[in-house]
Amino acid sequence: MTLPDFQVSDRDLDAASLSEYLQSEAIAVDTETMGLLPQRDRLCLVQLCNSQGKVTAICIAKGQTEAPNLKQLLEATHILKVFHFARFDVATLRHNLEIQVQPVFCTKIASKLARTYTNLHGLKDVVQELEQVELDKSAQSSDWGNAVNLSETQLSYAANDVRYLLNVQQKLTQMLEREGRWELAQQCFQVLPTLVSLDLLQFKDLFEH
Repeated sequence: MTLPDFQVSDRDLDAASLSEYLQSEAIAVDTETMGLLPQRDRLCLVQLCNSQGKVTAICIAKGQTEAPNLKQLLEATHILKVFHFARFDVATLRHNLEIQVQPVFCTKIASKLARTYTNLHGLKDVVQELEQVELDKSAQSSDWGNAVNLSETQLSYAANDVRYLLNVQQKLTQMLEREGRWELAQQCFQVLPTLVSLDLLQFKDLFEH
């Protein structure tokens, strides 16, 4: 892997990396799975990035049900966890590894609240506008299940999905504060664990008439 400050870990975060990430005020987090249904499609990879640009990709084995160091990090209440579409990632981490992620910032929710001048809120679009970086998403729909043989293209894709999130989070926060929607965004983030519980129980349209 040729990207700087990048490491691949097997099954869990190593102790040294855990200690380093625990010093963070915020970390970016993403997951790669075999599909979009947590109850059916297993978790394959968890990516992390701190404000210094250190990226770790943790390979999750088929049938694995715990990752204690990762759990300690993602449940640490003094560290903000930044996702893009947190609803899915938080659900899959809870279902597969029994991790109750907190606290959470979702850049997709923040984008929808702040960037009301567009309907383009995918990670590629948000990073393109706010970071002037064009992400290569060609590996998005690929086989993540063969963790020991992930291609460099897949690993580069996985790393870039978290590499820009913290900068994006800061810029979206500034926009939300400027537009008077920061408090509303925080309320949205706080309700995410409840939405995840409903998703995992397969409740749909609960708030509709």
